[in-house]
Amino acid sequence: MASGKRFTILLIPDEADSKTHVVRISYRTLRVVSLVAGVAALFLIAVSASWWYFAAETARVMALESEVERLRSENARAVELAAELARLERQYGKVREILGGDIVPAQATPTLPPDAEDAGARAGDEPGPSGIPTAWPLTRPGFITQSVGPGSGGREHPGLDIAVARDTYVRASGGGVVRSVGHDSIYGLYVVVDHGAGYETMYGHASRLFVAAGDSVERNEVIALSGNTGQSTAPHLHFEIRRNGRAIDPLAFLRRGG
Repeated sequence: MASGKRFTILLIPDEADSKTHVVRISYRTLRVVSLVAGVAALFLIAVSASWWYFAAETARVMALESEVERLRSENARAVELAAELARLERQYGKVREILGGDIVPAQATPTLPPDAEDAGARAGDEPGPSGIPTAWPLTRPGFITQSVGPGSGGREHPGLDIAVARDTYVRASGGGVVRSVGHDSIYGLYVVVDHGAGYETMYGHASRLFVAAGDSVERNEVIALSGNTGQSTAPHLHFEIRRNGRAIDPLAFLRRGG
């Protein structure tokens, strides 16, 4: 029977006077030994694979910890930059206030303020003849930040830049007819009024317009709200007086009180 078969192993020593040993192993014992050896081999393979897996996971965890530390450092830097940005915005706000950017609250409707509030801007502002523009174009004094003359980039600056709070009332400097309104890449929302006798006025950087081309306007009539449209770094009004198509210095015409 197969169960009685055996392997015989002879162990013959090199020394002549030593005895020869005979080892007999049955098929069943051999199968058991082979099975145990196979299981041991599989166990060693599994242990080895697990070691490599845990080594790789350990390296990954270390890399993640390093990334977390880097993100913490960047987050701390972002917090510092946010604080610096807030500080700069506060300083910018103060500069805008100095330049008239946010001196008074925005006004919601195009109704002129009471006389007492407007008196400073209208002092000595009697109408000129034939609609010639001599009235201050705002209901508040404002601050002239640039006059007629050389401007940025070597270009001639053709009017006045008057820093004033956003949504301050812009009024016609003289009676006339609105020649054009629109949006310009430099002056943003603008109005051009024809006063006759070769005179025109232009009002730029408005936030809102209340007139259309062809409208008749009276002296001191509100035609727009000041703003920051077009190429502008802070709320202001760009105001021009033109005679026969050429820009002239508004300060030679305007009667500015206050």
